[in-house]
Amino acid sequence: MRFIRPFRRTVVTAAGVAAATLVLAGCGGTSQGDSGESGPITLTVATFNDFGYTDELFARYTQEHPDITIEPIDAASADDARTNLTTKLAAGGEGLADIEAIEVDWISELAQYPDLFTDLADPELEGRWVDWKVQQATTADGKLIGYGTDIGPEAICYRQDLLEDAGLPSEPEAVAELLGGEDATWEEYFAAGAEFVENSDAAWYDSGVATYQGLVNQVEHAYENEDGTPKPLADNTEIKELYDTVLEQHEAGLSADLVQWSDDWATAFQKDAFATMLCPAWMTGTIEQNSGGVDGWNIADVFPGGGGNWGGSFLTVPAAGEHTEAARELAAWLTAPEQQTAAFEEAGNFPSQVEAQASEQVQSYVNEFMNDAPAGRIFSNRAQAIDGNPFKGPNYFAIHQTVQQGIERVETTGEDPVTSWEKTLAAFDALGL
Repeated sequence: MRFIRPFRRTVVTAAGVAAATLVLAGCGGTSQGDSGESGPITLTVATFNDFGYTDELFARYTQEHPDITIEPIDAASADDARTNLTTKLAAGGEGLADIEAIEVDWISELAQYPDLFTDLADPELEGRWVDWKVQQATTADGKLIGYGTDIGPEAICYRQDLLEDAGLPSEPEAVAELLGGEDATWEEYFAAGAEFVENSDAAWYDSGVATYQGLVNQVEHAYENEDGTPKPLADNTEIKELYDTVLEQHEAGLSADLVQWSDDWATAFQKDAFATMLCPAWMTGTIEQNSGGVDGWNIADVFPGGGGNWGGSFLTVPAAGEHTEAARELAAWLTAPEQQTAAFEEAGNFPSQVEAQASEQVQSYVNEFMNDAPAGRIFSNRAQAIDGNPFKGPNYFAIHQTVQQGIERVETTGEDPVTSWEKTLAAFDALGL
């Protein structure tokens, strides 16, 4: 099998119906409020998973702005957040939070409707973020619809104790060398997994869909051409090759066949179910949250194919909000280097801000749960290994979901890979792209 040379990241499955609904909503609302109003106001901030925004962080802002109360809204999952966002945007934006967090894989679709969002461009903030992060949130007409929060440079997180029990190298530097070091390849990652499963009752990694995520984020034009037109999936040999590769590893027993973010996946962390996982910086917080009393996790400064970015989010201000200017000011504050450094220390979300990345707090940060891994240095190295910014056009999310679902069917229901691919092609055709 042939492996594609690197590029970058995405998130888990989502609500395709909502995506279709948004496309039908011809246009959008306009700003209904600004900071000229007097008196106390409440700003709602809608996020998902863990953005690292603590009550203490919000309290710092409200102490400086006593007329503002912040009400956080935390969706159970990114899927739930996306469904809520796209459904309400399709109706003009009524009922959305003052600040809505969005995931990078949604942004090219949402950028088709710039009037639904407040323009966040501000000359005083130029140079705050890495350039490609700003480009992702900039519409065709030059409008900035999102302030960058984190990015997701990927390493390999692993159970040091399980590798040691299986007779494999277990110290971080040795694990990196096992997978090929600076020249690590997917072949070497899977070969190490084959050796591991021969000597362990655990699987090598958690999920085929998650592993596919790492592979597809290293394809420059995965599902769409440079002009944004979708590639016919039946003719997309690169994607079919990755699909086959992932399911070959499933057949070989490398995958634990879990659905990320499911209850079974969360409890599997405490059951020695798998030894490694593709690990963007933000995943370290999730691992710690799910692992209970397990203390064998560590981080290897390595990633197959060279480098990869999985995820990263933005804060947007829906134009239909009543307090758009006050919300913009809060969003700018939350994405300032100081606050994003605090979010990294709280939840492992690696900042997209240039100043934050270079800060002493980030560079010297040690993750105690990960056996005192120098997480700041590791993810800084991994960020520098990211090569390019893979194209994700307006149809990326919908097409990506159909392929993810095809892999998931095989892993969770035992469906034959050929049959599942045929269903994937039918689902692609049903998108009507």
